[in-house]
Amino acid sequence: MGIQFDKAMGVHAETLRLRADRTKILASNLANESTPGYQARDIDFGASLRQSADGAATGLIDSAAPDLLYRVPNHATQDGNTVELGVEQAEFSQNSSDFQASLAFLNMNIKGLAKAIAGQ
Repeated sequence: MGIQFDKAMGVHAETLRLRADRTKILASNLANESTPGYQARDIDFGASLRQSADGAATGLIDSAAPDLLYRVPNHATQDGNTVELGVEQAEFSQNSSDFQASLAFLNMNIKGLAKAIAGQ
């Protein structure tokens, strides 16, 4: 009888993967803040997590994936760029904090498994 790590880790491993993917998307938005016509993108994290829990996810999210959403700007610019630096920085910071929380939960699961294996 072996341990099925995907079941033992629960949703935390998938959450960590989605948070890392979202970090890439938000970093791309920040990097293109001055690019004329660039459209800020993001994912609906809850919907993506539900989709991956249902087994419909297919690996890493890429920038051309249909589940990426366009961010609607609060203040439109004349060059068509929808990246708002303050909004993107806040989203990036929140995502980073959420990533750390997911990592802490995953770490606790691993420590619990290690104790169970050791018979403690």
